[in-house]
Parts: sequence; C-alpha cells; structure tokens
Amino acid sequence: MNILLLGSGGREHALAWKLAQSALLAGGGTLFAAPGNPGIAAHAQLVALEATDHASVIAFCAANSIGLVVIGPEAPLVDGLADSLRGAGIATFGPSRAAAQLEGSKGFTKDMCARAGIPTGAYVRVSALPEALVALKGFAIPVVIKADGLAAGKGVTVAETREQAEAALCEILSGRFGEAGAEAVIEEFLDGEEASFFALTDGATILPFGSAQDHKRVGEGDTGPNTGGMGAYSPARVLTPEIEAEALTRIIAPTVKAMADAGMPYSGVLYAGLMLTRTGPQLIEYNARFGDPECQVLMMRLDSDLGEILLACAENRLAAIAPPRFSDDTALTIVIAAEGYPGTPAKGGAITGLAEAEADGAKVFHAGTALTEGGTLVAQGGRVLNATARGASVAEAQARAYAAVDLVEFADGFCRRDIGWREVARETPAAG
Repeated sequence: MNILLLGSGGREHALAWKLAQSALLAGGGTLFAAPGNPGIAAHAQLVALEATDHASVIAFCAANSIGLVVIGPEAPLVDGLADSLRGAGIATFGPSRAAAQLEGSKGFTKDMCARAGIPTGAYVRVSALPEALVALKGFAIPVVIKADGLAAGKGVTVAETREQAEAALCEILSGRFGEAGAEAVIEEFLDGEEASFFALTDGATILPFGSAQDHKRVGEGDTGPNTGGMGAYSPARVLTPEIEAEALTRIIAPTVKAMADAGMPYSGVLYAGLMLTRTGPQLIEYNARFGDPECQVLMMRLDSDLGEILLACAENRLAAIAPPRFSDDTALTIVIAAEGYPGTPAKGGAITGLAEAEADGAKVFHAGTALTEGGTLVAQGGRVLNATARGASVAEAQARAYAAVDLVEFADGFCRRDIGWREVARETPAAG
C-alpha cells in the first residue's frame, strides 16, 4: 500500500518515522510526505503539494494509488480536506470539517460540553470589546482568555490581573489573530495539574492512545509566554488508571456520542487537554490531531503498527483490532527553538551534530528545518528540533534526551533545561 502523510513539522516527522516501519508498506509500498522536511526525507518520498489545494491532493492520490492519507496539522482538517478526500473514495485519517470544530472553535466545544454535561470551566463567548469587558466582571482572577479559532497555540492568556485580561481581550478582538479572533472565550481558571489524554475513535469505537504532559511556557519553571510547546513526556503518571477511566466515561465518550447525535461523527485522534482538579478531571480544550510535541513521545513508546491502526480508524473498523500497545518506558522530548521564539525567531542558523546526538538511541525529530542549495541544514522556524529519548524512568529519559541536546551544534538555538521536572520530583522519594 502507498501512504500519503500531510505536514512538515516535528509531529509529522515522528509520524513518518513510525509509519515507515508499518507492514502496510511491505511488498513495495511507498510513504509519501507533503511537503515534509529534511528529517522526514529520510523516511518518505517528499512531494510538492499544498494541502489547501484539495483537487491537487486528490489527483496525486489517484495517480499514485494512495491507500491511506494521514493529515497531520489542524488547519487542513478545519479546512475540510478530509471531507474532500473521503468524497473521492480515499481512506483518510482525520476528522471532517464539521467535527474538527472541536479544535477550530473553542466556543463550539464549550457549547457542546454544556449541552452534554461534560465537566469543564464556566465560560462566556464574546465578539465585541464592550460586551467582553462587561462579561469579564463576572469572573474571578486569574481568568483565561482565548481566541475562538486557530491561533497556532498563541491565542491563550492566563491573566493574573484584571488589566491583563482586558489587554488580552483587546488584542484578540482588535484583529491581531485575524479570523481566529472574530470571537473570544472568557473561561473560568481551573486549579490543578494539566495532562493530555489521547483516544482514537471512528465515531463509534473508542481506543485509548496514551497520555502525556507538555510544557507550554517558554521559560524554565513554567514561566513566560505560552508557546506551541517546549517539551513533553509520556506517560503522564498523574493520569492514573482510575482518572483515565473517569475521563473516558465523563468526557471522551459523551463527546463522541454528542458529535454522532449531531450528525457530525468524529473520526481520528481526539486529544483532550485535561485539568486534574480536586473534583476530578475537567476538559480544558480539544485538539483534532496529535499534539506537537506530544506526538513525538507517543510514537517513541508505541509498539504497535501505526499504519494498521490509522487505517482501521479511517475504515471505521477500530472495533476489530487489538488496542494499541505501548512500552512501559518513559519517553521525553526537548524542543530546541530558535532565538526570539515565541516572537520572531532567528532563521538560517546552521545545524550540525545530529548523527552524534542519535548515536546512543535518541531520536532528533525535525520541526522547523530546511536545506540550503549547498546542502547545509538550517533553522527555518521557531521550534526547530525535538531531541527525544526513552528510559526506564523519567529521570533516565530526561538525562538521555539532554545528552542528545548537548551534542547538537546550533548556535542560534535554546531550550528549557527542566522538561519533566514535576515527574522527576515525584520519582525522587521512591528512588531514595
């Protein structure tokens, strides 16, 4: 079978690395990636396709006998690419445009939770600054302010003062985030520890697909502005089997049912950002695709055939396959970002030392890289590389990942040095 993977970031490099190991490709099958990146090129044949050009993607699939399309990023899903592909009879992993509203509109998700009785924080949707400032008075501080639509992980402010909240509302509703800021959502601040829980569903069957914790803040100690993610580890042991079962029963399953009942069945990976509060897990928000960098640590732990699992999901037969198997090891990934991120990152910095970094079993996924005409690997984005490693404990995985980081030569790069700190701290008493 031939497979087409769409995307170009660290998440897609991790997916390509794992898909390249699939039995689906046995017997001469080819993994294609569009547009891909220099790291993905080691596992897939890169092709020049724009995900926004649905007709061209469909034509490529027809010409190359593509048996499965895997859509990595959220934007093509919200744009309805999965609908176009399925309409052409092509098996596709990823939700429809209607179902992808779970990520594409935070207000949509909040309204769905309210109707289905899914535990989440109180909220108000606003579309104009005067009404927003009035609504804000009904919330205690701290409070969470979010752009309603896709804002590349940067449209969220946890406001510690009322002035910060007002400034965030003004920023969103003044147009900084374009269409993503046509509305804002004011949310109750939930107190607790965050964790990410993943499930695969074909609209009926639900299969848990692991857990992770990521670090959104740019600075050590979880300080500074929010980013797309500076690192992650899996599993998130704070999500005990009992809490996972509660999340499945009270959050994931009611969501899948509500979407099916509304005539927009959800097919793909459902990524639930959870807050573990004193009263149990509550939903912060959904993503309609694998997280980045959470996908990297999930793929490092996955022992099952990813291709076969994603194809079963795309073909609505998850009930017929065995649940995914994951290693008991911890996987931890560290984002190496370009100076200036999450603002304007420095581009063009040369990168070397990746072979040395991977010599001891670590994997360095490319997130924002490019090759010059002379063949030099350079930075091309904010988050540039993901140094990822496994270990019997979080501390061991952390040490191996940072050993890999220290072998990468990238003068314009920086990273946090405390990824996984909460879990390492929890492990320390047991180690003693």
